[in-house]
Amino acid sequence: MNLYAETSAVLAWLLNEPRATEVGPLLASAEMVLTSRLTLIECERVLVRVAVLGVATEADVAERRARLRQLAAHWVLFDISDRVSQRASQPFPHEPIRTLDALHLATALEANAATGQVRLLSLDDRVRKAGRGLGFALEPR
Repeated sequence: MNLYAETSAVLAWLLNEPRATEVGPLLASAEMVLTSRLTLIECERVLVRVAVLGVATEADVAERRARLRQLAAHWVLFDISDRVSQRASQPFPHEPIRTLDALHLATALEANAATGQVRLLSLDDRVRKAGRGLGFALEPR
């Protein structure tokens, strides 16, 4: 199974949120994980925020950052290309869609075009609804 990993799911895994137990096995068992470089940026920003706010220790943040980098080293990363930017600017099923979500959905479409059947891994209800409207199978189910 090929998965497009959207940030909400990756963050749930990274921060050990309640749904991490659903996301972790999916990330581990996927034949290929594809994502936007935006996902890594968003995750890094959250790690900076939790460190600055004192939600986690610097050591904990460093450990999480290392886990993310180790896992992401095996992922296929898509840059925010002109095609992705153009598609993200167009309407999606079930608007309104936030800008970063539109970039993820447009990247997922690119990933799907490049590799074939990609399942959308997201915990965000708006992304899931729009993704379903675009024809993606969703994970977790």
